[in-house]
This record gives sequence, structure tokens and C-alpha cells, in this order.
Amino acid sequence: MACKLLSTFVVLLALAATTLAGDPDMLQDICVADYKSLEGPLRLNGFPCKRPENVTVNDFFFDGLANGGNTGNAVGSVVTAANVERLPGLNTLGVSIARIDYAPWGLNPPHTHPRATEIIFVLEGSLDVGFITTANKLFARTVCKGEVFVFPRGLVHFQKNNGNSPAVAIAAFNSQLQGTQSIADTLFGASPPVPSDILGRAFQIDGGLVESIKGRFPPK
Repeated sequence: MACKLLSTFVVLLALAATTLAGDPDMLQDICVADYKSLEGPLRLNGFPCKRPENVTVNDFFFDGLANGGNTGNAVGSVVTAANVERLPGLNTLGVSIARIDYAPWGLNPPHTHPRATEIIFVLEGSLDVGFITTANKLFARTVCKGEVFVFPRGLVHFQKNNGNSPAVAIAAFNSQLQGTQSIADTLFGASPPVPSDILGRAFQIDGGLVESIKGRFPPK
């Protein structure tokens, strides 16, 4: 399984290399993220670089995608990310990758990535996928094992396992930290909360139902 994941990673990076990275261009060979710098007052767009003498080969290594994640949750899916927050060597490189595990009939709910285009490669099973344009047009289809689908940057999209056995996909992004906003979590689990009258009018439902939905999305 690990060899299959590695080969998939190489293929996805080759596909991503033909697109313009979503992050600023790097200005040196490497800029390994210095997480300790976040303990101080300095804040910038990204992460400061480690001093070269403190960089090790393990700064460019991550084994977290080798095993499936726990899909025992309300939606039946889990995303394991290999982005700059877990793989410091990605800093300034403009790419990241993730593994998505789906329980039978599991859903990766409608969400957006404000900083990146996403391309997925289905490793196991088959998925019903789709995205919605700003003209409210839905582009949807089934993607099977060995096939690829792309979700344009910033557009709402989803994936659903359409079978009664687990499914797995690998996702690549043209950003070191693509950002993810789940539509339901964002609207009903915000902190401080979005006023119920706003959500009620937007969805044309009564306030009591809004409060009931909010109860399912506690603020994180």
C-alpha cells in the first residue's frame, strides 16, 4: 500500500507541475518552516525559514498517509493532510497532498478551498463527485478507481462514496496550505455564532430549526 501511495504521489505532483502554483514563488532552494518562530510576536504570510544548519532530512518526510484514518463520524469520511503544518519542508514550495478515507456511503461534505485548486486520484472504490460554479451550475459525475477529477479553486465541491465498501482517494493541491471551509460547519458552527435570523432568512426556514441545526455543529 505504501508503494502505491508513493507512486500516486509522484503522478499527482507531475500533473500539478503544469499549473501555476497558488502560493508566492520561492526565493531560495529551501525554506523549511520554523514552527518555533510562532511562539514569538512575529507574524507573516506563511512561516519563517529555519536556519540552514538546523534543517534535517526528516523536515522533508511524512508517513501519515500510509494508514487509513478513522471514518467513524457523522459524515463517514476523514481527511489526513500532508501540508506545511505537518511537513515543514513544504514551506514556499506551493504544493501539498492529502489522503481521504470514506466509509461505505461516506460523504466528504460540500466545502471550498479558498487558496488552491484540488485534483483527486481514486485509489479504491468509486466516488460521486461534483462542484458548483458561481453561476450555480453543477458539474457532477462518478469517478472510479484509477481515475482523476479536478475541482477548481474556491468553488464549492463534494465527494461521496457510492458503494458499500470503503473508498480511498489522494488529493493534491497547488498550495502549501489550501485552507478548507466546510459550508455547514462554517455557517452553523461559527464562533461567535452567525445570528439565527440571518440564517433563517437565507435558508428560508424558521429560527427554531436554525437553532436545532446549530446544536449539531458545536463551535471548534
